[in-house]
Amino acid sequence: MAAANTSGKRAVRFFCAFAAGLLAVTALAFGRMATRGEGSGSERAAAGAVPSADRVLERYLEATGGRAAWESVHSRVSKGIVNIPDMQMAGKAELYEKAPDRALVKMVVSGATFLEGFDGTTAWSSDPKDGLQEQTGAQLAETRRESDFRYPLDFRKLYKSLSAVSAAKIGDRSVYVIDVTPPDGGEPDRAYFDAGTDFLIRMVIQHHDNDGSVKPFEEDYGDYRAVDGVKVPFMIHQSGSQIDFTIQLNEVHQNLELDDARFSKPPKGVAQ
Repeated sequence: MAAANTSGKRAVRFFCAFAAGLLAVTALAFGRMATRGEGSGSERAAAGAVPSADRVLERYLEATGGRAAWESVHSRVSKGIVNIPDMQMAGKAELYEKAPDRALVKMVVSGATFLEGFDGTTAWSSDPKDGLQEQTGAQLAETRRESDFRYPLDFRKLYKSLSAVSAAKIGDRSVYVIDVTPPDGGEPDRAYFDAGTDFLIRMVIQHHDNDGSVKPFEEDYGDYRAVDGVKVPFMIHQSGSQIDFTIQLNEVHQNLELDDARFSKPPKGVAQ
């Protein structure tokens, strides 16, 4: 489901679909709501003057490396571990990303493989329960938007309108909050930028499921590290109505040669 990287906006952009598939395969249920969006007890209003939305985004871009550095990055391969504490499970995550908007995520948990990809036109997923499927409509639009891994560079292109900035706190951290509306409309996503570091540290995303429903998912980003001149969050925590898990990346490589065919929807019965 990132990266905000993207991971700066979500290195795990496709993990929503992964989580839903994993729940179906394991038939496990959870007794609590993990989403911590608007109204969370961890957030409270913060007084004082706030910068404009454009200024917040400018600071975010500069804090993560600046325009020239981001424009020099054309691909990314990330690998790490996914931990699902409520299920006492762990697995491996691999992310392949290529500008302008190609992405592939592979998750292997308890021997089950979950894939989701976007080749610039077609968005698709594959899991043990539902097999190979193609996305359409709002789900396709969401995946297209979230497949731009140079998110700090392209934020204004990905969202058609930004609300006025408000100030808040997450725990003891002062943050700037912006509601961001995608070009296809619908409910806005919500972005939280750390007022001290200027990093994007949280997104509350309106995620579209296969059944047409829309559920908020929250992604938190941390452990930002420099990779080839840009700052990438190596920790991504995601929570929603049924799942709560963390991705910890242990390696990120950029500007590798990635064939476009890697992101294409595979023929039925053919594993990636």
